[in-house]
Amino acid sequence: MATKPGILTEWPWARLGNFKYLLLAPFVGHSIYSFFMGKDESQRDIAYIIILPLLLSRVIHNQIWISLSRYRTTKGDNRILDKSIEFDQVDRERNWDDQIILNGMVFYVAYLKFQQTHHLPLWRTDGIIITALMHIGPVEFLYYWLHRALHHHFLYSRYHSHHHSSIVTEPITSVIHPFAEIIAYYTLFLIPGVTTFFTGTASIAAFGAYITYVDFMNNMGHCNFELIPKWMFSMFPPLKYLIYTPSYHSLHHTQFRTNYSLFMPMYDYLYGTVDKSSDTLYEKSLERKAELPDVVHLTHLTTPESIYHLRLGFASLASTPHASKWYFWLMWPVTLWSFFITWIYGQTFVVERNLFRNLKLQTWAIPKYRKQYFMQGQRDTINNLIEEAIMEADLKGIKVLSLGLLNQEEELNNNGELYIRRHPQLKVKVVDGSSLVVAVVLNNIPKGTSQVVLRGRLSKVSCSIALVLCQRGIQVVMLDGEEFKRLKARLTPKVATNLVLSKTNASKIWLVGDRLSEDEQLKAPKGTLFIPFSQFPPRKARKDCIYFSTPAMTIPKQLENVDSCENWLPRRVMSASRIAGILHALEGWNENECGNMMFDIERVWKASLDHGFRPLTMTSAAESKP
Repeated sequence: MATKPGILTEWPWARLGNFKYLLLAPFVGHSIYSFFMGKDESQRDIAYIIILPLLLSRVIHNQIWISLSRYRTTKGDNRILDKSIEFDQVDRERNWDDQIILNGMVFYVAYLKFQQTHHLPLWRTDGIIITALMHIGPVEFLYYWLHRALHHHFLYSRYHSHHHSSIVTEPITSVIHPFAEIIAYYTLFLIPGVTTFFTGTASIAAFGAYITYVDFMNNMGHCNFELIPKWMFSMFPPLKYLIYTPSYHSLHHTQFRTNYSLFMPMYDYLYGTVDKSSDTLYEKSLERKAELPDVVHLTHLTTPESIYHLRLGFASLASTPHASKWYFWLMWPVTLWSFFITWIYGQTFVVERNLFRNLKLQTWAIPKYRKQYFMQGQRDTINNLIEEAIMEADLKGIKVLSLGLLNQEEELNNNGELYIRRHPQLKVKVVDGSSLVVAVVLNNIPKGTSQVVLRGRLSKVSCSIALVLCQRGIQVVMLDGEEFKRLKARLTPKVATNLVLSKTNASKIWLVGDRLSEDEQLKAPKGTLFIPFSQFPPRKARKDCIYFSTPAMTIPKQLENVDSCENWLPRRVMSASRIAGILHALEGWNENECGNMMFDIERVWKASLDHGFRPLTMTSAAESKP
């Protein structure tokens, strides 16, 4: 919101939520019925039916820019500003599609009210020329002075300050304005269209091309990376007056009183409002190289729908924990297509960057889904992808690479030891984070607990948890005879006295891992606290029990540029394996943590607290949700 919201600040359908799309339903239904079910084929009008595809193309166009911008700013090459984007900006900009709904309503109402809009030709060259001239002249000129007026303290505090709340801009920042401000802009953008109607030169191509042009320039100008090559201005010097660059408009969001122009800087030059550092920032941004991080966290896709939750995907979905949405069913062709792509595409990609004090952090993703990790035919491919990522990190001089989710699977690569054996000369330290995972699970167990149930597949983590608990005199109950024998063989006779095999138990503290079935959960007493030690949360089968998060911690305020959730975790919460890599670099530990290697659990836990990471409680998890 603006600092002092004025009249018509809120959008009329703000309270409808996702039901706002129903506002277009009557128009869409009528246009489809008129075109396909009309009695007279000669009365079919492509201008009416094409409105919906035009609106959908705008959505896709905007989303492409969002994904491209986030990918490029994460890599760092040609980035303009290093400042952070946080959750408050994502929340403020999540309704960027409001203006597309408004666009649809304007077009549909205009078609139904004005006979001149019917049966427009596909193309008229004179109409295209008039549209261009109207934009260069009245639209750009009037926008310049309107924009300057909006920076007067009266209008700025009531309207335009909402847009300027985003210092670091994303493509969708371009359309984040109060309703009254958008109405003013739409009035300007209608000038070319209205002119072509009055001159009888209107065409479908003119409308479609002009809208696409406005979207293209809006999105491009609000990217936080420079993409206009220098040779364009060298070949045609006057171009600098006809097209702005992302760095040019970025200065408007940092300096506020310069670079007011819409898309063409000529009026800034004419009225002396060009920022003096425009050319310097442009050249500096173009020369900027890709960022080299200190720490990399290597993760992968989870469910097929997780592609929509990627930070490079839908920004609003990425800012909330993974959850299944009903409309994902409508997108199944895209979901299926992405699944097939992962069988072909074999390149790790950057999905996120963060900054913690002096450490530069990045998250890389393996383009494989969870199901593929359990397919025998995919294991060699996945191991090769992980190995290539480690070798790339080593070549770039990255200090630490932490293995997330199934990238550290014991059956896949023995918790990362496979790569250390193959490349003993590696300088990058490979971390599976098991020590911190154990520490988090142990500190999640309520104080005074004398007995716990250990369920799920035995692993490096579960065996370490059982060992520490038995050493502390806490009884560890197991329900499976074979797993009991395997675990007991790893313990000394003295410690093993606290390991118990039982078919019945009264403990309400269950430590659970992978492959915990719903039937097994039903054996737990009412009110049981399920504490996962696995990378993936168990499927919740009980409403009368409490399910804790997978091993994770809340992050300190100094950790910047956090605007997305890590899988199913709440906001500003990170998995223990990811935090472990950060601690490894902060503390300067010069050892790998993989295979059977474990660090001192108390030392790792103390280091996490010293650096500002905090235990994730049920209360803090609830408070982190949007």
